[in-house]
Amino acid sequence: MKTIITILLALSALALPARESRDSLSVDGPYVLYTDGGVRVITVDPEGSIKDELLPEAPLTLKVTDHRGRYPFEVSIRPFSRQEWLVETQPQRVFVMSDPHGRLDCVVSLLQGNNVIDSDLRWTYGQDHLVVIGDIFDRGDDAVQIYWLFYKLQQEAQEAGGCVTMLLGNHEPMEFSGDMRYAKPKYKILARELGVEYRDLFGPSSELGRWIASWNTICQIGRDLYVHAGLGGDFYRWNLPVPTVNAQMSKAIFMRNKERKALSDTLNFLYGSHGPIWYRGLVVKEEKFRPIQRDTLDLILDRCGADRIIVGHTMLKDVSTFFDGKVIDVNVDNRVNRRKHRGRAILIEEGSYYVVGDRGKKRVAVKTF
Repeated sequence: MKTIITILLALSALALPARESRDSLSVDGPYVLYTDGGVRVITVDPEGSIKDELLPEAPLTLKVTDHRGRYPFEVSIRPFSRQEWLVETQPQRVFVMSDPHGRLDCVVSLLQGNNVIDSDLRWTYGQDHLVVIGDIFDRGDDAVQIYWLFYKLQQEAQEAGGCVTMLLGNHEPMEFSGDMRYAKPKYKILARELGVEYRDLFGPSSELGRWIASWNTICQIGRDLYVHAGLGGDFYRWNLPVPTVNAQMSKAIFMRNKERKALSDTLNFLYGSHGPIWYRGLVVKEEKFRPIQRDTLDLILDRCGADRIIVGHTMLKDVSTFFDGKVIDVNVDNRVNRRKHRGRAILIEEGSYYVVGDRGKKRVAVKTF
């Protein structure tokens, strides 16, 4: 039996703190959760009402728009599994972006401007690869919608012989552990109105939670390593195989941070400030970040059979290279760089590494043959 619970927030908003007013709630979802009674689908409509449905089975398609009702697309629930962490053969093209942080308009603009998707938000990159280096949660109003877009594109890419690789950032585990310090008020309001913690909407019984838990933390494509924040001296000394890192990170993804720390020394390191989703020492020189030495970087690359490491996490003014191109940081302020037509991603094509923005123009970053 179909149960629909519609919560009109005009009354409940009166009880909210001023900074979390009704105006903070905008189009959101869908959140898909599996229960003993069926499939629970939660959305917020343009009028600011929460629609909470219990269905006998997952709907054939889910309708998604951004928080203002723009960029509509449909997505179907599908099976998925963890991707291989190692792709030995370099694809003809690899498009790399990071840290979307809830800004669907910036994602769409970048991907359309570089012909990765079309005007209907469908995959048009053929057999080529898209890599997203983590951090979709927080700061913006469309985190859930961005997850669904990449969820959809991953399936479309696979059908075309291409690939969408998603990597964990630090903000995915933060939200999963209940750390919402960077989240927009709308997400806290939604959780309060539903009588749950926001993390419960991405738990192991949710479709998006399960999918995110299948992401790797580190991957390698050709001779390039990809990781959200970085790999430093501590990573080298731990000498953890990449598959072990990926499995351990997923093992603890739904735990609170203190639970991860208590579970094992390995998890305490991996989720800590010098682990792969937090370490900044590849691109920042302050002593507190334990900046890497060139010989240690070379040892890491040699151990992994790689030529460079591509990261996000640390925000810079433009896409930047370090250590003579052995490290590339692609994280920027996406809104500002979109407006100012500065770099927002890299394109790896025919042995060269180009900085690209929303207009698809290429600027050489690193050239190798």
